[in-house]
Amino acid sequence: MKVYSTMTREKQDLKTINNNRVKLFVCGPTVYDDAHIGHGRTYISFDTIKRYLEYSGYSVFYIENITDIDDKIINRSKEIGIDSSTLAKKYEKRFIEDMHSLNVHKVNLFARATDHMDEIIDQITRLIKKGYAYETEDGVYYNIDKFEDFGKLSNRKIDELESHRDIANTEKHNPNDFVLWKKREAPEFEGEPKWDSPWGKGRPGWHIEDTAITEHYFGPQYDVHGGGLDLIFPHHEAEIAQIEAVSGKKPLVRYWMHTGFLNVSGEKMSKSLGNFITIRELLKDWDANVFRFFVLSTHYRSPIDFSKDSLHQAEKSLNKIQTFVDSLNTLLTEEFEDSDELTDKIVNANQNDELPSTIMDSFFEAMDDDFNTPKAISSIFEFIKEINDLNTYSISNLLTIKKWFNSISYIFGIDLNITDSGKTDSDSDDLLEIILSIREKLRENKQYELSDEIRDELNSHGIEVNDS
Repeated sequence: MKVYSTMTREKQDLKTINNNRVKLFVCGPTVYDDAHIGHGRTYISFDTIKRYLEYSGYSVFYIENITDIDDKIINRSKEIGIDSSTLAKKYEKRFIEDMHSLNVHKVNLFARATDHMDEIIDQITRLIKKGYAYETEDGVYYNIDKFEDFGKLSNRKIDELESHRDIANTEKHNPNDFVLWKKREAPEFEGEPKWDSPWGKGRPGWHIEDTAITEHYFGPQYDVHGGGLDLIFPHHEAEIAQIEAVSGKKPLVRYWMHTGFLNVSGEKMSKSLGNFITIRELLKDWDANVFRFFVLSTHYRSPIDFSKDSLHQAEKSLNKIQTFVDSLNTLLTEEFEDSDELTDKIVNANQNDELPSTIMDSFFEAMDDDFNTPKAISSIFEFIKEINDLNTYSISNLLTIKKWFNSISYIFGIDLNITDSGKTDSDSDDLLEIILSIREKLRENKQYELSDEIRDELNSHGIEVNDS
């Protein structure tokens, strides 16, 4: 399996710190408003990446932080006149609901910044002791001149950086030094959330929250850090500077993974342009499966353009796959009135008609190549085109096809069955009874090779068959 790392700008073999275990951290939301479709694009991508890693045999622990203390949260709470923690909890809950609506279920831990204040203060204290941070009248800042590798992820040089927009302070050693702790004891900050610290009451800066969380759960080094492309600078540069300075170990992570930008009809999504679309607004008109398929139709690193036309195309393509799977399900469960008729059909099928296994393998080869979902999707359509007529295939081959599509459904997080086809939850049990009845008749006719093939396929689905 190869993974593209933003740090090296090339694909590398996936080699984890601990064999077959992946520690994955992805930057989560700042919870002051509803999540938008750009969030959906990023988190669907990493949900799919984790699904495929698990499918490939890796044990993955996936953490996503929740920024529940931030200037945006405080400003919004003042605008609408409610407590900032109440606002944050409200939108955290709605964010997780939105993720579930998109079938994004693979995060193991949502870690709130406010639940890790001790870890944040401890990391800042150690940075000061090591000479990488200093205190001023209004807070504590990171001295980027002390970290010689600052800018290595974004390929920027310190002397070429523009001043950070919120740190114009004459006490700072470098105008680009970023804040670790904001002092909030002055009267103008009355009513704002604050915590006790060695530097007075205040609250953390944005960048320190993530490294305090990851160091607590993963230690100073782990496998994969993900997020949107817009976070590379300054956020991820700051994370590298903080943790590599405080731990003395490099690199912070082995692979930096970033999702491309999502535009709306060719323009950057913005409330001022009137093209800002929340996930909740999207799902009023579109099925979550369609949006997931739309997202996966573009490589996670590439920019993606959202429009009604592109969603219609995604819907049309997904329907084609679902229709094929529905035909497969129908053939296996509903086409024949009794198992005798189905047995005759299966026995008389062309047992030498081989499946296009090379095409099936190409799906996984594409996923092994930096999770290339559009290429994997192309293999699905190539397979459907190659099959032509499902009726010519043996029960063993039909089960193999079904297993392949079940794998795709899990990896993509998309239900490939047509939901309005009238099927019930008992259909899978009925199908199993039919298959077992067929197999018994094959054994009675001494067609042991085919019956054993069916048994082996059932075993591969976790269904143990004993002849006794």
